[in-house]
Order: sequence, then structure tokens, then C-alpha cells
Amino acid sequence: MDKTMIEKCYTVNLPKINDPRGNLTFIESGKHIAFDIKRVFYLYDVPGGANRAGHALKNCQQFLIAMSGSFDVVLDDGYEKKRFHLNRSYYGLYICPMIWREIDNFSSGSVCMVLASAFYDEADYYRDYEEFIATVRVK
Repeated sequence: MDKTMIEKCYTVNLPKINDPRGNLTFIESGKHIAFDIKRVFYLYDVPGGANRAGHALKNCQQFLIAMSGSFDVVLDDGYEKKRFHLNRSYYGLYICPMIWREIDNFSSGSVCMVLASAFYDEADYYRDYEEFIATVRVK
């Protein structure tokens, strides 16, 4: 049986080099994430109770990391939803294309860093949930 779309999303424990002077974590394309990084962006200063994301991407892959603090990522493939809690800078979440994502439950001072497989392209986004659902259920 083929994996559902949501099963194609997974968490990754990144390398963590412990040092009394401060820890170090690194990410390598093709080793820790399955795509070449074309874009990096981050969310910060998110007000208490606010939600971010609320979209799906048609082709772009993403990898999310809680660089500071914590937040939840809710993934939805149109049939199933799954919630992930990110709270360590050496732990990331891979999100494949065609997954609706919402980010909530931000702790104070949290920073969400996103690595993306493509440059920004508004045409790659589904911003209307009903349109997204209609598309995935036809496929």
C-alpha cells in the first residue's frame, strides 16, 4: 500500500555536537534533508494566540526547525491531520508538497526557521482551504 501524503512528512533528529562553550547543530542538503536549499526564512515576534502559515504548497518542500522556544505544526493532507510539537533546535520537521500547514501554540520568544526547496513563487501556494481540499480529493 502506498503511503498517504501525511505519512511522507516526518521529523528528523539533526546532529548535535555538545560542547561546554555551546552546542552546535548543522544541516546538510541530501543528507539530513532531501532537497537543495533555495530559500531560508524565519518567523519571530509572533503575538500570543496568533496562528501562522494557513496554506499548502504545490511543489515546494520545506523543513521547519524551532530555533528558539516552541510551537505546534498541524499538517493536513485533506484526509488526515497530524500535530507535531517542535521545541528543540536539533529537531526538524520535513513537509512534502500538497500538505496544508498551520502553525500555532507559539511560546514567548520562539523562532521558527524554514528551509525551502524553491524560491518564493506566489503561484505555488494554495491559500484557500476549500480549493486545496477540492484539488487533493480529485487526485
